[in-house]
Amino acid sequence: MQTKHPEYQYLDLLKQILDKGFRKVDRGTGDASYSIFGPQMRFDLSEGFPLLTTKKVFWKGVVEELYWFMSGQSNVSYLTRKGVHIWDDYPYKIYSKKYPNQLAKEQFVEKLKTDDAFAKEHGELPKIYGELWRRWPTRTPGRTVDQLGWAVQELKDDPNAHNLIVNSWNPEYLYTMATNEDAARYPICHNMYQFNVIDDKLSLHLYQRSADMFLGVPFNIASYALLTMILAQVTGYKPGEFIHSFGDTHIYEKHLDAVKEQLQRTPNAFPRIELDPSVKSIDDFKPELVKLIDYKPHDMIKAELSVSGGLYEKKQ
Repeated sequence: MQTKHPEYQYLDLLKQILDKGFRKVDRGTGDASYSIFGPQMRFDLSEGFPLLTTKKVFWKGVVEELYWFMSGQSNVSYLTRKGVHIWDDYPYKIYSKKYPNQLAKEQFVEKLKTDDAFAKEHGELPKIYGELWRRWPTRTPGRTVDQLGWAVQELKDDPNAHNLIVNSWNPEYLYTMATNEDAARYPICHNMYQFNVIDDKLSLHLYQRSADMFLGVPFNIASYALLTMILAQVTGYKPGEFIHSFGDTHIYEKHLDAVKEQLQRTPNAFPRIELDPSVKSIDDFKPELVKLIDYKPHDMIKAELSVSGGLYEKKQ
């Protein structure tokens, strides 16, 4: 009996939101979306790499961004200089609020790419994923916590552990009642993940509190599936499952036509990836050390970015 293509988990969620989603309006931007709460998808990584095929996903962006996270960086100029512009809107929004009518977005991005001093001042997005994964701030001056590094070592020392969690949700910098000037600027969307080893296979379970299904989630699936495979290699396990659990799971109203177009398409076989055997630690990983093989997607479907309640709503 033929097994249903695993991409249909994603497509079926799109259909469920179209059929049953509750309409919400963002209080900050006025953007409307249709939402359900609490679904889950599971991808067995032995069945192929879950890079969606019903539209082309920006693979270079996935790999460069994951490296940016894993290396603990928090300045978007690294990505901008690599030709990856999925984060440009966020520092520009902050810059424009401070300095209205100074630089157009294209000029701002060019200065991030070419002016080191400008990039250092205006390209930094503190208290986001890379910093929180590798340099979680503590109350002890000068002390940080390398959550990802700790989890990797614990996987090697105690594969039966139940506490292998990396958390990006820091209330001190998130809630609107906070007084810190960084508060509420960078609402973390994919906020916690946990590792588990069963039968010599490493699996990763991501909880994402807010999920833009059309633009963001295809990126998230690929990014965390790749992270799972990297960590399986460096800890000596086989890749298991990538499990993706959601909180508020939504399609923006302005993406409805694009979603309907995507739902007319039939998935192709998933690609596979090859990770260079020289990657023996998380700090060995570099974007050029992973190859994507046999990716045969349908054409890209463009849609408008929404800079509202999440940092993971991307242009593709």
